[in-house]
Amino acid sequence: MSTSRPKIRNRFVLIGDIALIIISVLGSFALRLDVSELPFYFPAALVMCAVGLIIKLPVYFYFGLYRRLWIYASTSELRLITVSVTAASVLTSGVMLLLISLDLIQPGMPRSALGIDWLLSLVLIGGSRFALRILAEQSAAPRNALRESKRILIIGAGDAGALVARELQKSSQLNLVPIGFLDDDPAKQNHQIYGISVIGKINKIAGVLDSKQIDEVIIAIPSAPGKIIRLVNDACRQKGISSRTIPGIYELIGGKVSVNRLREVDITDLLRRDPIKIDDQLIGAIIKGRRVLVTGAGGSIGREICRQVARWEPSELILLGHGENSIFESLLELTENFSTLPIRPVIADVRDAERIQEMFKLHRPQVVFHAAAHKHVPLMEANVEEAVTNNVLGTRNVVAAADRHEVERLVLISTDKAVRPVSIMGATKRLAEMIVLDAAHRNKRAYSVVRFGNVLGSRGSVVPLFKNQIARGGPVTVTHPDMHRYFMTIPEAVHLVLQAAAMGAGGEVFMLNMGQQVRILDLAEDLIRLSGLEPHRDIEITFSGIRPGEKLREDLWEDGVQFEPTHHSEIYRAADEEKVDGTQLAPVIDELIELAHHSKTDQLILLLDEAIPSASVRITAIPDMTSLI
Repeated sequence: MSTSRPKIRNRFVLIGDIALIIISVLGSFALRLDVSELPFYFPAALVMCAVGLIIKLPVYFYFGLYRRLWIYASTSELRLITVSVTAASVLTSGVMLLLISLDLIQPGMPRSALGIDWLLSLVLIGGSRFALRILAEQSAAPRNALRESKRILIIGAGDAGALVARELQKSSQLNLVPIGFLDDDPAKQNHQIYGISVIGKINKIAGVLDSKQIDEVIIAIPSAPGKIIRLVNDACRQKGISSRTIPGIYELIGGKVSVNRLREVDITDLLRRDPIKIDDQLIGAIIKGRRVLVTGAGGSIGREICRQVARWEPSELILLGHGENSIFESLLELTENFSTLPIRPVIADVRDAERIQEMFKLHRPQVVFHAAAHKHVPLMEANVEEAVTNNVLGTRNVVAAADRHEVERLVLISTDKAVRPVSIMGATKRLAEMIVLDAAHRNKRAYSVVRFGNVLGSRGSVVPLFKNQIARGGPVTVTHPDMHRYFMTIPEAVHLVLQAAAMGAGGEVFMLNMGQQVRILDLAEDLIRLSGLEPHRDIEITFSGIRPGEKLREDLWEDGVQFEPTHHSEIYRAADEEKVDGTQLAPVIDELIELAHHSKTDQLILLLDEAIPSASVRITAIPDMTSLI
């Protein structure tokens, strides 16, 4: 059973102040005079006591000394006491000096007693208030033996860590005892905060957990990078010790973290590798002063391309998209941040060949980034015709318009799902690649392809879905415990696009070195921990099963394809340029589009498998709508 703080009413504080005022006045005379002189000046001391009571008590009340909970006294209360005592003493001294000048009290009263009274009042009034706080803390101190309490290690010796330590010391009901801090700041090593030592750096956590017999770890660094939180959580899991993260300095220590105070997760925390860098000089050379068109400019990737391109001072930026709201949002953001840049919003569907041709004729783009596409794998399994018309027909229309109007450079945004595709989305993106590569070889222009892995944080991706599930309290749904994917961030994806545009001479397929594939289950657990919660304890994880069109692991290259590095250390390209026979490709695409327009789905899927040698789309059953999420 926890103890409670004593309730000391302010009327008792008032009574105490009456006694302290009298003691202060008499003490000032006693300190100033010899013992033999005290009886002579006793009447003056009584007058000063009366004056002090009449003046000081109202002044203390005016300054709010009787409206405070002194068990929570702090430095702000100390300043208040100093001001109120000084004001009261000045008024008291003024009245006493007036009485002396009017000869209303015996002459020769030592005026230095007035200053001594101020010092004594400051010590007695201030000391009595802080004595109440000390008394409250001692009465509320834990009564349980140390061995019965949980031993807590605090990560971070900053403001948040100090607050956590103080609350743990004061709150006996938590039954948590802070044992020490870990912090990477060399200036804090071997120092103490509230009597608790900083015992080492964070990378020494494994040894500290054993040597100090820690029961629980609290990460008190709200802005901690993902690698620090992952290091701490991994060490705790290996030792079977629980850990928790406070999302903000004012988070309650004892309860479950509120979903409204979840720690903001930096997307790069989830990568498990360092983000890539870009070659600014190359990119500026191919964008500055040119007219740039971005299709799909309202999507996650397209909008980020627009942001990055705008930095390089193109002569004009054309935003093309089918959704008017998303294009409007992109336009608002870009005009706010790049007010002098000419921006042309174009609402158009890439499937409308005549509209696309007229748009190219009007704006005459010199560089094109083709990001418009349907990308949601399970949804495209249920909407095959849309995938074909948007991803294949749309790409053909854009490339045809680029050819006709002599666009200098074109980059297609593709996906690792285009390699040995088993999904409609992957197969249609593979055909889109083939259209671009055929045009590059046929017209000898700098048209190239960039393949992405999964993009963290983009619309429809797994991270926003997981975040929403965590915010609702779970469960987080993972399709399969062995599902793996390559991941990159939106800025990384766009950096790769810009690099490809700069390096492409024509017909290249580029791919980022994305490290090792990440298990989706590990990603979900990381996201939960980085949000300040514990997976399988605070948030449940369930498995929903592999969805139609999904593979357990994705591939970066076709079988037998060799890849080579570029002058950018993190970007690779296929060693041998892929030869696409346009005379054979064109009738296949015509037939696919005809089948899509007549909703002949079965024939369309068979033709996809025939047109793409490595594809196995027909093995994927068409799903019902309940299996898409």
